[in-house]
Amino acid sequence: MSKISFLLLLIPIISFSQKKDVLRYFKSKDSLVGVKDQNGNIVIPAQFRVYSILEDGEPVKGETIEFDGSKKDEVKEKNAWGYVYDRKGNFLYRPFLYDNGADYFSEGVRRFVKNGKVGFADRNGTTIIEAQHDFVSPFNYGYAAFCDGCDWEKTEDEHKAIVGGVWGVMNAKGEIVQPVSTPKNTVEVNGKFYPNPFKYNEKEKDILQFFEKQNNKLSEIYYVNWSNKLSKEEKKLFFEIVERPKENFPYYQVNTYDYRKVDGGLTYDFKFLVSEDGKKIFAVDYDVEKLPFDQWLKREIKEAHEYQKEHPDNPNKLSK
Repeated sequence: MSKISFLLLLIPIISFSQKKDVLRYFKSKDSLVGVKDQNGNIVIPAQFRVYSILEDGEPVKGETIEFDGSKKDEVKEKNAWGYVYDRKGNFLYRPFLYDNGADYFSEGVRRFVKNGKVGFADRNGTTIIEAQHDFVSPFNYGYAAFCDGCDWEKTEDEHKAIVGGVWGVMNAKGEIVQPVSTPKNTVEVNGKFYPNPFKYNEKEKDILQFFEKQNNKLSEIYYVNWSNKLSKEEKKLFFEIVERPKENFPYYQVNTYDYRKVDGGLTYDFKFLVSEDGKKIFAVDYDVEKLPFDQWLKREIKEAHEYQKEHPDNPNKLSK
């Protein structure tokens, strides 16, 4: 994934806050990047070499200020990429290096690096889980695998893999969780089973009921381009609330998971926002920040039928 496409994917996930002061990136004569406020006062001096496309005067989006690159003359930090500040110019953290850019948000948090260890921060830049492990995977279905004493090793195809160390699994609070013996009502992580981590109040159950009523239709759309034939049971999708309303974010975020309980949308697709009162529902779209659910659904149905028309041998057919 290129840095440009990464930023396009990241923007809708982190830019849903209410009206705030306008901040803009600016470039110095030697192409270093900083940030000024709407009155032209410097909030963060120009000191960053940014490697994604960034125009002089481009507005800062989201709850934090992000620099996709390195500081001039910085000492390189292992597994770290870029810098994140709050909107007042206070340094918050360095994102974990993922692929060729900063880590993406998964289930409301992203990984950061501090003193060689990995932790998690939310969209406001608040540390949710302290940096204390040598490696942690992104959260999926409420759990993240971590290891201590492990390290990166190049594979034959020049990619890197984590090897060695002692592995465990943490929940969204950073607590170490032990596996259970039965697979009933569980989620599988690294070949072991862990208790279903999601619990809801009545209001949240009502929110999820909306998506359950759409399950058959959404499942057909989601699986239409899968190459292997799936049973009716395997086509079932799971919908879970992974983020709740907080400062600068007046929504419930609902993620979609496939029959393996793997995040069905990865960075942006099949993710939804529900207003705090539960009455407005949007899809998170990589072209538009928020798309009304009905509008999004019509588009997805159309695209699914077009795909099936172009691939008449697809094994998972759409209903009429």
